[in-house]
Amino acid sequence: MSRRRLMGTLAAGAIAITLSTTTVLTSPACASMDRSAGFHSPQITDEQVRAEVRPEEAAAFGQRTAETMARNRIGLRAVETGYPQTTRTNSFNALTASQADANKNFDPALFGKFTDYFSSPDYGDHIALLPTGKVLVFSFESVEDNPNKEPAPTQVIGKQNAGRAYLWDPSKGTGLNSFTAVPPPVIDMPDGLDEPRPAPFFCAGHSYLPNGMVGIFGGNLGGNHGTGAKLALVFDPWTETWHQEQDMSVGRWYPSVVTGADGRQTIMSGQSELGWSKTATPIVERFPAKGTGVFFDKNKAPDGVALDRWKVDAPFRPDYPHLFSLNDGRIYGLGRDADQQFVFDPVAETRTSLANRPDEVMRNYGSAVALPNGTSGPDSVLVLGGDRNNEKTYRFSSTDGTWREDTPRHFGRTQDDTLIFPNGNLFTVNGAYDIRDYGNGELNPNADPKYRQTELRDANGNWTLGPVQRLPRGYHSNAVILPDGRVMVTGDELQQIANNPNIKSGLNGTIEIYEPPYLHQGNRPSLRTAPTSPLNYGTSFRVNTDTPADVTRAVLVAPITSTHSVDTSQRRLELKVTSRAGSQLVLQTPASAKDAPPGYYMLFLLNDAGVPSVAKWVQLNPNA
Repeated sequence: MSRRRLMGTLAAGAIAITLSTTTVLTSPACASMDRSAGFHSPQITDEQVRAEVRPEEAAAFGQRTAETMARNRIGLRAVETGYPQTTRTNSFNALTASQADANKNFDPALFGKFTDYFSSPDYGDHIALLPTGKVLVFSFESVEDNPNKEPAPTQVIGKQNAGRAYLWDPSKGTGLNSFTAVPPPVIDMPDGLDEPRPAPFFCAGHSYLPNGMVGIFGGNLGGNHGTGAKLALVFDPWTETWHQEQDMSVGRWYPSVVTGADGRQTIMSGQSELGWSKTATPIVERFPAKGTGVFFDKNKAPDGVALDRWKVDAPFRPDYPHLFSLNDGRIYGLGRDADQQFVFDPVAETRTSLANRPDEVMRNYGSAVALPNGTSGPDSVLVLGGDRNNEKTYRFSSTDGTWREDTPRHFGRTQDDTLIFPNGNLFTVNGAYDIRDYGNGELNPNADPKYRQTELRDANGNWTLGPVQRLPRGYHSNAVILPDGRVMVTGDELQQIANNPNIKSGLNGTIEIYEPPYLHQGNRPSLRTAPTSPLNYGTSFRVNTDTPADVTRAVLVAPITSTHSVDTSQRRLELKVTSRAGSQLVLQTPASAKDAPPGYYMLFLLNDAGVPSVAKWVQLNPNA
């Protein structure tokens, strides 16, 4: 699952290091060491070297150096056979102690508080909050438990290249009985081996269908540094079952998916079935296909439904672009390269270039959020992170197509997750130095401690450093806001297996819970009842509360489904309170699907301090 960095970004010293390592691994002295002492030198054949050579290294450094680098990797794999359990335990204990020490002076009413930390059967590299209140976490069956190696089966074909998925039910607490296995369908992937296995959907893209189901598109076919799968799957949270749709027209590994105002999923980018290259597939696809009905009914799951292709392409170079459906009904594609900014019209199927992002650099897996805009849908996006050397943030406005520099965070980071709280404030958690580098070299899980520190953004746009999380989570980290207002943090399989006190337990993932400041600022308002039937746009509806005098605001917050710092669904809207009578409030739904695409939202009531109730789920449906 790891990505090969562009060779041009490697430090000049990398070649010297590689060549000096080669001397150690392949010198005659190593080959003649005493085997009675337990050392067996790796016998590396020319065929193995040819298979290991990476085209991008040959292009950057020449064939001979690329072969030397390939021989090194083979040799290192032969001698790096394990990771001491004592190191895992010692590291976990050190992180636990340092977290407690670092956070003892943070007032929970001002900064929030990390509370529960518990084991999970899945790494949580992909995550989706479901309208049942449960959380879908999914990833892959690991091929390694050594954090100095790549645990994902990116380079593997056949039955070992398999996906896995679980549901976590927060209402059941944190024990093993709170998790349920929901493995993806068994599929015979087109790799020529005829070895059916649970669908390898890791490194896919996903978004919500209007009926609360999750559409998951793409995955990993295996080999060639990331070969895209054509998978199209839907998870039904109501029956907790998977449904397979017709294949996409092109394989996608690292695609992005967004739900538009029409309720359809638009799929862009991703490495194709040809394998990894510097340019992702430009083909844009839609689910369901034009002419096929959109799925609003939670009792009807799609099966074998076709996709179709847009008339226009999306020429992103790096994959996993940020996609947002803003309140003009258009889809904004904000690429990681500064000059890859586009707007797409899903009705006309056209593409228009936007102004370059002002930083003029590549942002490698940073977060982005569609900023709250009162009772209207979002019309601007804040781009953060993705550059460890740049703490600046940039705001794009769809109303005039311009960028401006916004208030900076305290330091640059990649792989971060930024959430919109029910009160409208922002929260950043997770982050790292680079993809598989935590600040001390690639595939070294010892992290620079600053990346464990959270940041909070207030209503004025000012950022403040907050408490530190237990694990430093970078690549594949995730976070979601739960209906009770807490934040669930998970992901980053390297950190999870590097800090597992019992790697043989089978519970090799972890979840940490963060309680935002508003959960430490006094009593919460109540939301006793809310409509269970779908709500149309621009209409009134009633809710009941046991604390009517405390309620000053009502908001809708969209659930989060994210991976690789990309979340296309996150959204927050204020609702007009049109009347009050005793315990009953009358609220107004958003004006149109352009403001809030159809689907399920968490409804929170807030008091004047911004403390939210526990949420109730409501569905927006233009056909209601």
